[in-house]
Amino acid sequence: MVKNSEGSRLVGKGGLKVNKKVNILILIIFVASILISSNILAQEQEKETIEDTTSIAAETTEVEAVKGIGGFEGFARRIVGSGLVDLFIKGGFVMWPILLLVIWALATSIWKIIALRYAKISVHDFLNKLAPLIKEKKIDEATELCSKTRGPVASILHAGLLKADKGIEEVEKAIENAGILEMSFLEKGLIALATTINLAPMLGFLGTVVGMIKAFQAIEAAGEVEPTIVAGGISIALITTAAGLSVAIPIQLINNFFISAIDGLIIDMQTGSEKFTEALLETK
Repeated sequence: MVKNSEGSRLVGKGGLKVNKKVNILILIIFVASILISSNILAQEQEKETIEDTTSIAAETTEVEAVKGIGGFEGFARRIVGSGLVDLFIKGGFVMWPILLLVIWALATSIWKIIALRYAKISVHDFLNKLAPLIKEKKIDEATELCSKTRGPVASILHAGLLKADKGIEEVEKAIENAGILEMSFLEKGLIALATTINLAPMLGFLGTVVGMIKAFQAIEAAGEVEPTIVAGGISIALITTAAGLSVAIPIQLINNFFISAIDGLIIDMQTGSEKFTEALLETK
């Protein structure tokens, strides 16, 4: 019995030793896992910090590079971005006349929008004020009303009122002559837009030809055909073609809008002259 109890004590002591070793091993593994995970997390944070620093440095370098560029190019990079400016430079000399056409067309379009907005009035309201004055033979008041009213409708009727005492034929002739002058004024600027619409694609195609010539010259100089050799010339061809079409298409839409607005003003002039003549005949 004593031996059995001693054996059990020995076994119990051995089990305690084993349990202690297992606990120590588990503790070591736990601590090691914490250290490894913290090390990995630190490395990831370091990588993110390096990437952020690199991106910030790249942005700073780009900004400093843009600031370092002076004159027109630096101004253009700040306004439209470096990407478009780089494409403009790669397009070659053909891009300069295309740029001039863009500036010309935009300036003409802005002026034309203001002019047509000024010329547009409510013809119905204007005639409702003018017709009673004519029927009551208040020619001076009607003339003053036309002179104070903006737009081509009032201008042609003002010219007719100035000839009211010379007969209906003279009035109609005066209205017709004034209408021709107003038409020429309304159509002013459309030639500039039409020129831009026609020339911009042609200049783009010229750049295409120039780019292909450079590509074949590069092939001739190298004596073999490789994509890297002809890439420069082909890129010029594509950039100039895209630039010409990108200018012509929106300007064509703007030109169509102006033509539609002018047609509306012509209809107003025709309506106003007819109502004016009818009211003038009623006074005879």
